[in-house]
Amino acid sequence: MNNIEIQYCFRFEDNSCETIDFNIDGKTLELANPLPENPPAWVNLDFHQCSHCPLNSEKSPHCPLAIRLVDVVKLFDRISSYQQLSVEVITEERHMTQNTTAQRGLSSLMGMIIATSGCPHTTFFKPMVRFHLPFATEEETLFRASATYLLAQYFINKQGGKADFELTGLKKVYENIQIINTSIARRLREASISDASINALVLLDLFAVNMPYVIEESLEEFQYLFESYFLEISSAKDTRM
Repeated sequence: MNNIEIQYCFRFEDNSCETIDFNIDGKTLELANPLPENPPAWVNLDFHQCSHCPLNSEKSPHCPLAIRLVDVVKLFDRISSYQQLSVEVITEERHMTQNTTAQRGLSSLMGMIIATSGCPHTTFFKPMVRFHLPFATEEETLFRASATYLLAQYFINKQGGKADFELTGLKKVYENIQIINTSIARRLREASISDASINALVLLDLFAVNMPYVIEESLEEFQYLFESYFLEISSAKDTRM
C-alpha cells in the first residue's frame, strides 16, 4: 500500500508560513517520519507515564506519542493560543483551508499525530486518519468515531469474534484518551511549552471528556438520517398484520 502524505501549512498574519509534512505508512497507519535526534527529557517513557501504559522503559525508552510531538511544539513554542492564522491541509484527495486560531489548528494536527504515534491506546483512531477530516465538529467526530467503531465490529464478527454493538468499548477508548491527554499536558507544562500546544491538547480533551456521555445520550439524534433504512421493517410488520 502506498504511504499517505498529509501536509499542514500554517500561514500567519505577517504572511510567514510554517509547513509540516507527514508521511504515514500505508499499511500500519503509523507515522514514518524520522524521529527527532537527542529528544528532550520530557519524552522519556517514565516521565509522567500514563497510569494505564503497557510499555516499559527497557524496551521503549521514549513515550511514542510524546516523541512525535517534539518537532511540532518546538515550532509553535513562541506562538499565542489565540493568534489568528490560516491553516491549509493538503491530502491526495483534497485541499482544505480554514481561518482559525493557533490552538485550533494545532488541535487538529495533534489529533492526527496522536492517532498515528504508535501509542497502544490510540490505535482505534488509525482508520479515521486514512480519511482525515481537519477541524471536525463534535457532531462530525461523534458520527465518524461511532461509524468507525461499528465497522470494526462488523469485521470482528466476520472473523468469528464477539461484536460490541452497544458501543461499550468506544466509551472505554475515550476514557483511555483522557488519561493520555492529562499525562501529555503534564509533560508539556513541566517542559515550559507554550500555551498554544497545551491549549490545543485541552481542546482535544474536551472532546474526550464529553464523548462517553455524548455516545450515551446523543446517538439517537442521528436516527432521522436513517429513516429510509426502516422502511423494510415497517413493510414487514404491515405484511404480518
